[in-house]
Amino acid sequence: MTAKGEDLILVGRVAGAFGVKGEVRITAFTGEPLALVDYRTLLREDGSPALTLTGGRVAKGGVVARAREIETREQAEAARGLQLFIPRAQLPPVEDEDEFYIADLVGMSVVSAEGDLLGHVRSVRDFGAGDLLEVAPPAGESWWLPFTKDAVPELRVEDRTLVALRPDEIE
Repeated sequence: MTAKGEDLILVGRVAGAFGVKGEVRITAFTGEPLALVDYRTLLREDGSPALTLTGGRVAKGGVVARAREIETREQAEAARGLQLFIPRAQLPPVEDEDEFYIADLVGMSVVSAEGDLLGHVRSVRDFGAGDLLEVAPPAGESWWLPFTKDAVPELRVEDRTLVALRPDEIE
């Protein structure tokens, strides 16, 4: 179990069974899908152990892996949808001041070019057309901001602030 308050990063989701010997298909949310096997112990959202990967290979959209906890196809199918996390501390440090992890955007302040607070990043989603930032304003409904250079011309990682050009249809 992880320490209380430790940041967990979503790195994959069980997509179902592969074959008849208990292998699982895992959709990887990492740059390199085999990194899931390297992390070895993957956690549930509450920090408790989910799967201990003992081997795997790259497959379309992720990996096909063996997990110590899964021995049959039925067990692999029952795990479908299980989200898999690792502690933030397991990720390699960013090399550059301009580099960041998408998860680091959550909680950042969103300000206008003039410096007015527009809200905070509530979540980052990709519905198929690129990353979108869900912005929670100080009052009212949240709104979506494309995470592009045009919509977010400046990102100040150290200050936990991003400058946004709010879309006209939101104003």
